[in-house]
Amino acid sequence: MAKLEAGSTLQRLRNRYRLVVMNDDTYEEVVTFKLSRLSVYIMLSTIFVVLVGLTVALIVFTPLKYYIPGTSNDYKSVMELKRLQYRVDSVERQDAYKTQYILGLKKALGGAETVKLDTTAIVVPRPEISND
Repeated sequence: MAKLEAGSTLQRLRNRYRLVVMNDDTYEEVVTFKLSRLSVYIMLSTIFVVLVGLTVALIVFTPLKYYIPGTSNDYKSVMELKRLQYRVDSVERQDAYKTQYILGLKKALGGAETVKLDTTAIVVPRPEISND
C-alpha cells in the first residue's frame, strides 16, 4: 500500500472540478460551478455549523428550553417549585384533618358506636386538719 504524502493529499483537495447543470431535453447548460473538494468540504462544514448554531439559539432564547428535562435550574423556578411543594403538603395535611373530623362527626351522629363511660371511682384524699 502506497503512503499518501501530505503534499499530494493537499493537492487533491485543491484540484478544480466543474459541475454543470444541463437541461435534459435541449442539452443547454443552465448553471456551471467550478469547485474543489476543499471548497465543498468548507461549504458543508459552514452549513453544519450555522444549522447547529441556529438550533442552539432557538432552544436557548425561546420557551422551548422548558421542554428539555433538567434545564430548569434557575433560582427563581427552583424556589417556586419548593414553595408549591410546601403548599401542596399543607393542603394534603388539612384535607386529612378534615376527613378525620367528618368521620368522627358521622360516628357521633350516627350512633354506630357506643361510648364507654369511665365509671371507676376516684379516690380523693382528705386534707389533714392540724390543731395547733
